[in-house]
Parts: sequence; C-alpha cells; structure tokens
Amino acid sequence: MLKWLDRIPLSMLAIVAIFMALAPFRPEPHLWQKLTMLFAGSLSKPIDIFDLLIHGVPLLLLVIRLLRMGMIKGEVPPSND
Repeated sequence: MLKWLDRIPLSMLAIVAIFMALAPFRPEPHLWQKLTMLFAGSLSKPIDIFDLLIHGVPLLLLVIRLLRMGMIKGEVPPSND
C-alpha cells in the first residue's frame, strides 16, 4: 500500500520535510504557527488549513517512512521447516 513511499529517496524526503517544516525561517515557521493556531482553536480559515497541510505532510511522510524502515528491519523471515 505504501510502496510508493519506499521508492522516494530518504535523503530527498528528509531535505524536503525539514525545509518545509522550517519555512519561512523568519519571523516564525508556518508549521509552528499553524499548530499553535490548531491547539488554540483558531485554525478555521481554509488557507490556514491548507498551509498546515503543505508544511506538515512532508514531515509526516518522513516519520511514516522511518517507522516503515524500522518495521521492515525488525521482521523475522519465515523459517523453512
């Protein structure tokens, strides 16, 4: 189901995720600003929700990719008994 995510180079995904999470660098990253608005209950405009998604999805994909890598390494292959 998520094989398409495994085909994205990890280094490229990490660079995009970090850049989008921290952009714009001044005065405050949008992701932090939108998460603050979300927890305060003031995230209601469609543009703000879209902005949260644009800045947050790459980071979410990176976390999912790293979790999948950990699960794949932790799997034990079936024995040939």
